[in-house]
Amino acid sequence: MDVKIIVATHKAYWMPNDNSYLPLHVGSEGKRELGYVGDNTGDNISVLNSSFCELTGLYWLWKNCDSEYKGVVHYRRYFTSAGLRLTIQQKRNHILTSKEWSQLLEKAPIVLPKKRNYWIETTRSQYKHAHNPHDLVVTEDLLKEKYPTYHKSWDKVMNSTKGHRFNMFVMRSDILDEYCEWLFEVLFEIQRRIDISSYSSYNTRVFGFLSERLLDVWLLTKGYSYVEQDVTYMENQNWIKKGWAFLRRKILGGVDFERE
Repeated sequence: MDVKIIVATHKAYWMPNDNSYLPLHVGSEGKRELGYVGDNTGDNISVLNSSFCELTGLYWLWKNCDSEYKGVVHYRRYFTSAGLRLTIQQKRNHILTSKEWSQLLEKAPIVLPKKRNYWIETTRSQYKHAHNPHDLVVTEDLLKEKYPTYHKSWDKVMNSTKGHRFNMFVMRSDILDEYCEWLFEVLFEIQRRIDISSYSSYNTRVFGFLSERLLDVWLLTKGYSYVEQDVTYMENQNWIKKGWAFLRRKILGGVDFERE
């Protein structure tokens, strides 16, 4: 099975030694070369990286790779064969291999991270507390206007406490092409409708944030089958700090936080 998964990175970092993975320097236009393939080659939107985040890598993958299955992971976040491990090396040892990907993709044409549950927050309220609420208004208006078949799914996703996050997935090529065709059409139209010149450096990543929510809207509308897989953050995490940041966003609202 031909599987190609980009590892989106903006700096030199440890990379898995498996043919399924292709390190990709995202936002590479005008930057010092890292020794990886740059997302400024071929058909690309590398210059939009500050607001599209890892999606410049997804766009590059969509336009420049012809593998049977294609996907996106992050340099510090991978799909793994088990949950959290005690050491970084143990985590690295459980990153899915080419053989494991072949076995997993026989079950369904799409692999996604296990859903994150915010428990006391809906997708809508969590976004409003962490980002600019106007983003959701513009997105919803656009779906009503140009993509009405997706609006019912939008409401369900926005009112749920659970969702697939991280802009991580592996899809059969024809499905990924269909998703990207829709996603970037929607995002480019939103880009024309909002002014992010006054946004903080964190919230200028708006299109990356919105796409995390739009994935579930698209999936719910299309009805494609998928399987979920563990995702592991490859470095140590301060869970007390993360929990406090979550509560601060809920209580104070509109506070900017740098994500991992």
